Amino acid sequence: MNSNKVLSLKNLSKTFGSVKANENVSLDLHRGEILALLGENGAGKTTLMNMLFGHYMPDSGRIEVADDAGHFSDLVLGHPQAAIAAGIGMVHQHFTLAENLDAVDNIMLGAEPLTRMRRNRHEAEKKINALMENSGLSTPLDVPAGRLTVGERQRVEILKALYRNVRILVLDEPTAVLTPQEADTLFENIATMAAEGLAVIFISHKLREVLAFSHRIAVLRLGKNVGEMATSEADEQKIARMMVGSETSLPIRQAATTGAPVLHLEALSVVGRGRRDSLKAVNLTVLGGEILGIAGVSGNGQAALAGVLSGMMTPEAGKIILNNEEVSQIDPAQMIAKGVGRIPEDRHRDGIIGSMSVAENMIIEGVDGHRFQKNGLLKRENITEHAKALSVEYDVRGPGIAAPAQLLSGGNIQKLILARVFDKKPLLILANQPTRGLDMGAAADVARRLIEARSRGAGIVLISEDLDEILRLADRILVIHDGEFAETHTRDRAELGLLMAGQAA
Repeated sequence: MNSNKVLSLKNLSKTFGSVKANENVSLDLHRGEILALLGENGAGKTTLMNMLFGHYMPDSGRIEVADDAGHFSDLVLGHPQAAIAAGIGMVHQHFTLAENLDAVDNIMLGAEPLTRMRRNRHEAEKKINALMENSGLSTPLDVPAGRLTVGERQRVEILKALYRNVRILVLDEPTAVLTPQEADTLFENIATMAAEGLAVIFISHKLREVLAFSHRIAVLRLGKNVGEMATSEADEQKIARMMVGSETSLPIRQAATTGAPVLHLEALSVVGRGRRDSLKAVNLTVLGGEILGIAGVSGNGQAALAGVLSGMMTPEAGKIILNNEEVSQIDPAQMIAKGVGRIPEDRHRDGIIGSMSVAENMIIEGVDGHRFQKNGLLKRENITEHAKALSVEYDVRGPGIAAPAQLLSGGNIQKLILARVFDKKPLLILANQPTRGLDMGAAADVARRLIEARSRGAGIVLISEDLDEILRLADRILVIHDGEFAETHTRDRAELGLLMAGQAA
């Protein structure tokens, strides 16, 4: 493979304040290779790829890229346009779409001159339709990106990179919001493109897809490249040992001891702009001491269910009964006051206020309590001690509790949210995609904490597009399709897949 090398990262380092995000990292990539880049949250994976794509300027090191003829030259660092011109494309974990533009305009933006975008739209649509057919990624082309589901927006991001005819494709958690079937189709098509010469680096925490679709694995730990191996020689335990220095296993659901209902939805209806934020006369009960799994393809009403339970959406009809008491006023403050803990799907938009500190975000849903304020004045010492303790207990890594929360990696933002929710020991927990984008160790910790909450009597609504997670943790499964629920006793993936598609199993 050495003669087919297309990319070489040499001794790249990047420091943010006192945090060494990357330290002397070197990595090669070859033509037609699919390289999986693994590591715990905060290990430096995304920082490394952001240096490759020009979003970050390295403190030291260099990057060499081969042209079509195989001649190497140094990449101009710190300039995304230089990376794009060199044939490098990157699909970010967090979306970079203009929400007021539709999918076609978003895909063309930056790839076509602004003066010719309208004129070239027809040809662009033909090319995008061909890409969708070849990649298996379909999305509405004429709907503003802000109205697309999370899964649809991720597909637009992937199509946007493919549209530019890249030679090196970087994918940061590309399947975090895709169904297992969509993820398999994506990687099958990426494998086809790799066989034709595309070089791919993908960051993932899903070891099943890493082992199934990559050729080689590189592992970062605490900002350093701690080892590489051929995928054919790898297994989950070997990878876990390299990532965290010890073996990690995901907890398995045990038999539940259930109590009285903590939540009942009675003929609840939500009329939204589309099916992704609509519910049709839903009846649903969650018992104390059980995990109710909500399985479904992205955009079938999960957002409406989560919106109602978090107090962000008001139903048109029906009742919400929490702990045998009807909720008369539905808003976030009331739902929190009545014992609902909320883990939102979009951790950046709905989970934190990025400009506020880590410590402030940890108490933001309980700031009215006497522990953190008196007569409207914050008790800063209590807030600091509280944040320090939770940061240790939940392994929240970053620049420190006084730093803006937006500086944390996606996984560490999720840990912050989990710390805030579980510390209050809520009656009902809405866990909406709780392990999306988390490494194996962090996902295991989330699962363990959900099981602990269930054991103390909390009811848990687990909304997840990861069918393996539903099967592993849920005591009972409801399948949501087009705003309606179907309860099922099957745990067969194929049968659940049919129900998720709206077909009889």
